[in-house]
Amino acid sequence: MSAHPLPEPAFARTVLGSGPGLSLAHGAGSSVAGTYGPILEGLAAHHTVVGVDYPGSGDTPRSTTPLSLDDLADQLVAGAVAEGLDTFAVSGYSLGGPVAIRAATRHPGRVTALVLTATFAHRDNRLALALPVWRKLAASGDRELLAEYLTMMAVGADALEAMPDEQLRQAVGFTAAGVVDGTPEQAELAPRIDVRDDLPNVQAPTLVISTTQDRFTSTRLHHQLADGIPGAELVEIATGHLPMVERPEEWQRLIVGFTGRHGG
Repeated sequence: MSAHPLPEPAFARTVLGSGPGLSLAHGAGSSVAGTYGPILEGLAAHHTVVGVDYPGSGDTPRSTTPLSLDDLADQLVAGAVAEGLDTFAVSGYSLGGPVAIRAATRHPGRVTALVLTATFAHRDNRLALALPVWRKLAASGDRELLAEYLTMMAVGADALEAMPDEQLRQAVGFTAAGVVDGTPEQAELAPRIDVRDDLPNVQAPTLVISTTQDRFTSTRLHHQLADGIPGAELVEIATGHLPMVERPEEWQRLIVGFTGRHGG
């Protein structure tokens, strides 16, 4: 069922729920809980959910070498298989999008559907400028400064401007507390990613969720994904880069609705 051999599963895993399989690929600088936490229970009400934490996230030790997209994709699949899932849908958010795409093309017999949110196939110039700043701030150890940058960049304009001063400072503090140790390595991988050649080879039904106020991954990148994957659907959600914060219920409904229509 896999076109490539699966490694021994080595990443920490979150496992919840029952029913058809759903594998979760989280964003850079976060974890399964950080990316999907507000909707985990809702997803688990419909699925056996298995998420793996990349090196330096959750309980997975930090890597001493540069990260590899193939390794992340293979570990994502290996973790799901280790939990008894022969086939499963994959939800990929931000960095998790190309991880999910690579998993689908390396292991096409296992991936039944893809849901790709706030993500990209290859960085554009805006992302090429934003990611090194993120990586350098993470490497500096100044978590508050990093959190201010991430809050400015990741929260949609509507949600950001609706925050009173106290709530804004609380959001910065919450972001600072959630920064994972492996952020520098994960942010370093993102600009090296190029899965454009993978897109025509994706066989699984695919939904691209475009976050329309996104300062990290632009709507142009979302449309490129949808245009490149055969038969892909695209829907819009009026958030910045953080649908799990700004519109979690809507995000959950989109994921569950699509996977439910495609065997999940």
